[in-house]
Amino acid sequence: MMSILHRKILAELIKIFSLSLLGITGILVMAGIVAEASQQGLQPAQILVAIPLLVPSTLPYTIPTTTLFATCLVYGRLAHDNEILAIRAAGINVLYVVWPGIMLGLLASSATMGMYYHLIPETHYMLRTRFLNEVEEYMYAILRKDRCIKQPGFHYAMWVRQVQGRRLVDALFKRQDEKGNYDIIAHAKEAYLHVDMAKEEVVVRMRHGEVYGGGDSRGYFEERSWSVPLPEAFTAKRHRRPRAMTWQQLFSAKEELMQEIQKRAAEIAVQQARLMMHNAPFDLPQHIENLKTAQKYRQRDLNALLTEIHMRPALSFGCLFFVIVGCPVGIWFSRSDYLSAFITCFLPICFLYYPLMLCSTNLSKDGSLPPAVAMWLANGLLALIAPILFWQLLKN
Repeated sequence: MMSILHRKILAELIKIFSLSLLGITGILVMAGIVAEASQQGLQPAQILVAIPLLVPSTLPYTIPTTTLFATCLVYGRLAHDNEILAIRAAGINVLYVVWPGIMLGLLASSATMGMYYHLIPETHYMLRTRFLNEVEEYMYAILRKDRCIKQPGFHYAMWVRQVQGRRLVDALFKRQDEKGNYDIIAHAKEAYLHVDMAKEEVVVRMRHGEVYGGGDSRGYFEERSWSVPLPEAFTAKRHRRPRAMTWQQLFSAKEELMQEIQKRAAEIAVQQARLMMHNAPFDLPQHIENLKTAQKYRQRDLNALLTEIHMRPALSFGCLFFVIVGCPVGIWFSRSDYLSAFITCFLPICFLYYPLMLCSTNLSKDGSLPPAVAMWLANGLLALIAPILFWQLLKN
């Protein structure tokens, strides 16, 4: 049974947590919906429908933050009002008052993990497919990663020097005709991609460039657009991205990818053995290279799935790790005002936790670090810092 002191502290934590969660989530949702509306051209009616779908996707980031904020503020007030001193004078260990914060962290972590089971993936999928241009985002992601788009099924090829938001710098565009030959080659200082799902086509808008047609024809243009049909893989029902998959879908996709990678690895080994034979086909080296390229893309997809599988519990249990850091920090700084608590808890988040989480995510998706290690680095850092803070608190 919880004591009166525990119930009072927990009630104050829940009150501050609820108010701050409402405010911070509202700010992030408004910022996100304004950005998406300006990029995608959403109508007011679409914005009103999209807001409830956007809220769950922000909660894994706002819940840990508000948990830390509530912890720092409540325990800072206890210390500022000398209630911690009174508890110590009564012979009660200061760790006794930490249990309500631990309970809040466990409840917040459980709630976040529960929403990751179905609610967050489903609402994210509905948001991307109904309102936001997921295909366009996918193409921009390819350009940011590889600086080019040249894949089977695409009726064009494109290379860029740099991607700045939606702006493609120093873009080279080649369009294929029905026979598979390049009928138009254009080079421009900047370009933009737009996917028109209604017409099932990609529109490439280029500025300040030159175009080369059939033969020796050549011309300069200030602004011009070319359209190419979307591949069938995009016009048909597409597979979900890892972030939009439920737990069952994540593990099912993981098993399928692992089986596919194993089969392709066996096929590569067989083809490499054929290459050692004296009567090997002349195009076999290129075929092996194509298999290795496809294997690389499949491995990248598997890394993304594994990263998502470990990211969800890591972000969820970030609430608990934030609490065990926030309690001693709040007591130590002994601040009862909102501004001091805000600065105390948000500076470490902005400059330490989430930058480390972002870097670890990129390293995990690239295969540079195992996902089980990369996604828990930020929480591991907090787990190392917390005992030091509690030791200093008890010492003083």
